[in-house]
Amino acid sequence: MHANELFDKVTADLITAIENGASGWRMPWHCLANGTPRSADGRPYRGWNALVLAMTAADRGWTAGTWATYKTWAKHGCQVRRGERGTHIVLWKQTEHTDPTDGDMTTRSLLARSFVVFAAEQVDNAERFTITDQRTPAERIEQADAYFAAIGADIVHGGAQASYSPTLDLIRLPHPDQFERGADYYSTSAHEHTHRTGHESRLARDLTGRFGDRSYGAEELIAELGAAFWCAQFGLEQATRNDHAAYLGDWLTILSADPRALLTACSHAQRAIDHLNAAAHWTATHSSDEVPAAS
Repeated sequence: MHANELFDKVTADLITAIENGASGWRMPWHCLANGTPRSADGRPYRGWNALVLAMTAADRGWTAGTWATYKTWAKHGCQVRRGERGTHIVLWKQTEHTDPTDGDMTTRSLLARSFVVFAAEQVDNAERFTITDQRTPAERIEQADAYFAAIGADIVHGGAQASYSPTLDLIRLPHPDQFERGADYYSTSAHEHTHRTGHESRLARDLTGRFGDRSYGAEELIAELGAAFWCAQFGLEQATRNDHAAYLGDWLTILSADPRALLTACSHAQRAIDHLNAAAHWTATHSSDEVPAAS
């Protein structure tokens, strides 16, 4: 499958899922709460690929959380079962082009190429690759609290609404005890912290050139995806936000108009979480979306 065909298909599937599930305010990316999908070599998938694999696993009821190419499974002594259909994800390869008509100037660009991976549930002898999180819920909450404390953002608690003010560089959150679950507080905090990364003193995220008058809705989509990626890291369920109603129209318009918009949003969201992880001095397992060398 060509990469552009993959972008079209995944975007269409996401649009359908949003349209079918919007009444419950639980967006398709909430499936990442089960944890970040990983390769059989132990590398977490990132951004777009993490979302695609999590959505596929949720749709098929797979819970192992581990994926790999046919050759990588074989390297580990496992065999993809006959007749199993793989899932397409994207590998970005850097390419170089030298123009002899312009003083041999070399330009570099990224080329998207799709490749196929299989879930552990599609593979014989792959039982040992099931991902299990040994942390208790209390330990995850404790780690989440330490994570945001290390970032040190200006946060004011009180009121019933969560928000981020770029002008004041200030996050407002309800008190933790106003949330039904501790995970909801930290998920909401991750959403607002993702907004905060866009400040001109950090990632300087300006979406007006890419999304025009839909930039506000695009920023909300990025914050939601950022919260999903963050929750996956900590094994916490993402909070259900009833204020999605204000953004659903923009999200569906953005996604329908441009199949690559989701890819762009995922990239910004992943960049935001990378920024937060660095600020919190929090290190995930080594990450890569490159095909393992054995493949």
